[in-house]
Amino acid sequence: MGASAPSIGIICITGLRPPRGRRHFVRESYVHGAFGFFSGFFQVSVELSARDSSNLGKRKFWRRSRSRLLGARGFKLGPIAIGRVGYTIACIASVVTLAVAGYAHDVVDLTDALGHGAVLGNAPSVGAMNILVMGLESRTTFQGKDLSVKQLTETHSGNESAVEAGLEGSQDTDTLILIHIFAGGQKAVGFSIPRDDVVNFPHATYDGLTEGKIDAAYAFAYDESLDQTYGSKMTQAQRYLAANQAGQLFEVQTVESVTGVHIDHFIESNIIGFYELAKQFGGLEICIRRAPAEGGLPAGANLTDNDPLTGADNSGFNAYHDGYNSKKGGRQYLHLSASQSLAYVRSRDTLPGVDIGRTHRQQAAIQYILWKMKTSGVLSDLGTLTTLLSNAKSYLMYDSGWNLIGFAQEMRALSSSNLSLSTLPEISTNDVDVPGYPGLQSVNYVDIPQIQRQVHEAFYGSSVIPATASSVTVDVYNGSDTYGLATEVSQDLVAMGYKAGAADDASSEAQPVGDDTEVFYGAGSAAAANAQEIADVLGVQSATPLFSLPAGHVEVLLGSQVTAQAPGLEMFAADSVNAADYVSAAQQNGEAVPANVQAAANTGSQSDVPAYSEPLSTPSTSASPGSASPDPSAKSSSAAKKHPSRKSGKSARNSSTSNPPYGLTSCPF
Repeated sequence: MGASAPSIGIICITGLRPPRGRRHFVRESYVHGAFGFFSGFFQVSVELSARDSSNLGKRKFWRRSRSRLLGARGFKLGPIAIGRVGYTIACIASVVTLAVAGYAHDVVDLTDALGHGAVLGNAPSVGAMNILVMGLESRTTFQGKDLSVKQLTETHSGNESAVEAGLEGSQDTDTLILIHIFAGGQKAVGFSIPRDDVVNFPHATYDGLTEGKIDAAYAFAYDESLDQTYGSKMTQAQRYLAANQAGQLFEVQTVESVTGVHIDHFIESNIIGFYELAKQFGGLEICIRRAPAEGGLPAGANLTDNDPLTGADNSGFNAYHDGYNSKKGGRQYLHLSASQSLAYVRSRDTLPGVDIGRTHRQQAAIQYILWKMKTSGVLSDLGTLTTLLSNAKSYLMYDSGWNLIGFAQEMRALSSSNLSLSTLPEISTNDVDVPGYPGLQSVNYVDIPQIQRQVHEAFYGSSVIPATASSVTVDVYNGSDTYGLATEVSQDLVAMGYKAGAADDASSEAQPVGDDTEVFYGAGSAAAANAQEIADVLGVQSATPLFSLPAGHVEVLLGSQVTAQAPGLEMFAADSVNAADYVSAAQQNGEAVPANVQAAANTGSQSDVPAYSEPLSTPSTSASPGSASPDPSAKSSSAAKKHPSRKSGKSARNSSTSNPPYGLTSCPF
């Protein structure tokens, strides 16, 4: 891990976007907001309506099957997407709220009611940690109940008939933000993980799939759980709680493997979360200005979310309706209602830089909310706080065992200036066949070594692989029916710098085989430290001591459901992606090809490449402990998906003043 202090991984899932690709008809905005890690603070409880009680298992399967048949990219059902920013903001505000409230009895009870998510272990609730914030795109509560017609209308997320038919929404994690909290709680840095990254999954999942987009890990495990409990004696609430817990754990495991860091805690929200929070604040105050003409868009296109190139209006944002004076022009401050606040932070297609432009808006929203909470006392009233937390049961959840109030107390000193986010690097491309998805897809290719190094340096100021790796011998045993998998995993670990040990079937060792991979280690501090790093890249929550192992040995026991390499061991994260694919996509986008990728491509091999088989090129600038945080305006290559010419656009910012209006030190487009 590269850090002695415990770290907490939080996933905030905020997915309020229209159906896309496999299960989505309308592309939704991608939210990188810094509030993502806080929005995961509450998870929505899911309640299944009585009319669906006779079809608990089949309903979700039908939704997926239906979407697979009809979900062609580009088919539009209307403006039904919701952005991830709202979820992140909800998370942050929730934590600050708890800090203000202290340990009031009612607050403690209401907070505890939200902590029924999956168990991630015994990670501390305070101190240095990694948190995964997840935002679900579902149009349901955590109990499986569809959002009301009023809620769907207010959040611009579709109509009742489409939701009931399974044509809108799913359990995909439309937002994934991995945040590291430094010891003391005064500084945090995080990375948004693009939802379309193609990766292997830590083990086979729904329909036996071993690969897909990273945002689908939650949905696959969720649907698989519902199928497994269909017809059981479990209540509806129990079945949907189990399904959400399965999704949470599988998404955590997938992100751990891709990034190579341990996730200690998570928090998630559904689409209604940010809207409810904005209502408590009476909406948002924003600063906005007209963007110049760019990428085929006219000047001022950013003032609405109506894309003149496609006719899409995914969020319903319209600054003119909110009071923007077109004759006056320039920077103007506007007050937005709760619904328009949500639309503001999830708009993307008409902004310079697309996803980058949305990130700037999200950061501005964060600035305002932190300012509002610290200056107006809006959350100091216990009655208001109790109402907010009571409503949160329908849209927020966090992992079991996390003392969120203790965490919130330590986070009181965190300000927006000390919380920065950037987006993990990827290369976007179109017309790709992804297993389990209908038709050709728009996807992202990733360079695992570059991602893992960038995250480790930002979080810990160290490399991915411990310096003692060469002193540790790793034995790998295959518990599945996939021929040669133990040898492949062993070769990948040797490429990371470990000594090759046994590579054989599970029958050659004494431990029972489970569904998932397990990692064991013998005596010695080097074995323990390296075992945890190996567990991280394999998507295993924790390594286990095994006294029968020789000192300095680590044993990897691949589970019965592990039929493909973990994404963290492959250079391009997925079996279907090779070096030639990555280079071709990079050249189409005008992106530089990292040296390690070019070296792999030069070999001419079309097979899987171990993640660390080639020397790494110079990493992107990132923050290390005690240094400046990564630049939140860092470029995201995913911005070019629909309009490649817009991807380089950047929003200028106002210079900071000692007393900026509403705490807004920036005025994004």
